[in-house]
Amino acid sequence: MDSTHPRLGGRWTRWLPGALATLTLLAGLLAAPAAASPENPAPAPAPLDQSALLSQVVPGLVDINTSLSYQGAVGTGTGIVIGPGGEVLTNNHVIEGATDINAVSLANSVSYPVDVIGFDRANDIALIRLRGAELPMANLGTSSTVVVGDPIAAIGNSNGPGAPPSYAPGTVTQLGASVRASDESGGGSRELFDLIRVAADIRPGDSGGPLVNSAGQVVGVTVAATLTYRMGGVTGGEGFAIPIDRAMAIANQIRSGVPSDSIHLGDSAFIGVAIADAPRFGGLPGAMVRQVLPDTPASQIGLFGGDLITAVDGIPVASAADLSNLMDRRRPGDTVTLTWIDRAGAPRSAPLVLAKGPVG
Repeated sequence: MDSTHPRLGGRWTRWLPGALATLTLLAGLLAAPAAASPENPAPAPAPLDQSALLSQVVPGLVDINTSLSYQGAVGTGTGIVIGPGGEVLTNNHVIEGATDINAVSLANSVSYPVDVIGFDRANDIALIRLRGAELPMANLGTSSTVVVGDPIAAIGNSNGPGAPPSYAPGTVTQLGASVRASDESGGGSRELFDLIRVAADIRPGDSGGPLVNSAGQVVGVTVAATLTYRMGGVTGGEGFAIPIDRAMAIANQIRSGVPSDSIHLGDSAFIGVAIADAPRFGGLPGAMVRQVLPDTPASQIGLFGGDLITAVDGIPVASAADLSNLMDRRRPGDTVTLTWIDRAGAPRSAPLVLAKGPVG
């Protein structure tokens, strides 16, 4: 009723005398509902039906388990089934650094080996395939209709492998949010943009899982901090999600088989170093070598911890993230020329053949 009065009033003013038009508009204003105010607050959104949402959403999810042998660690996360043949959408940081990945379907409790189809490190999206799996797909919605105040729930694996799915209800608090993520596996840090910010208790293990609306439709891909992926300025009881429309656009580009500056397809190229930004070099640009792994291309050309990598094939490396991005554009078996400054401050350069390494 409220939305029709101004439109009718606007049409009637072309035909009726001014006084009658004024009365008509005044009546429309008097009939309009009062705006929300401290004295007349907007009604709170209705609580979500947890049981109904879980029964609808959970069959389209998988628990992702990773082994990070170079770091002597294991990890867990969540994935969303989005296509036939076991296609699953998740966060890149869920699988980054993994030397072995398996996933357990929540529809049939079967564990499947995982192949990485591709990933977009900058947007923290990865597309994987569960070998031999034919699973029910998640009900994807659209993030274009999400507004601040919408009731949502994040569903994931923060309770740990084999435990019931975690359920974190809440509300949307901001659209177009950004957060700086510190990425130990990839080195350095990067800004994540255009996120959905929510007031919900999202925890490690929920990463890669769905943010769903009251109809059980996936409207976002949850992003949560982990031991190696930390988000600055985030307090307990809040979290972020990548809008599903953007996540699916990236997934579809990976599906197309066409790489780009941000999208890597297939196996990851590997130098054999752990890297970080370079404070010890007095602000010089580059990626500082924290550790050289044995029997890797880096060890074979004489790289050591404390060296500073400054270029790959003549392309300058200003940070750890730069080096990760350059490696994303290479393939195992490629020969590259690495330029670095050793711990004594001497410039060095050598060719090396990239190995197949951990994811990302």
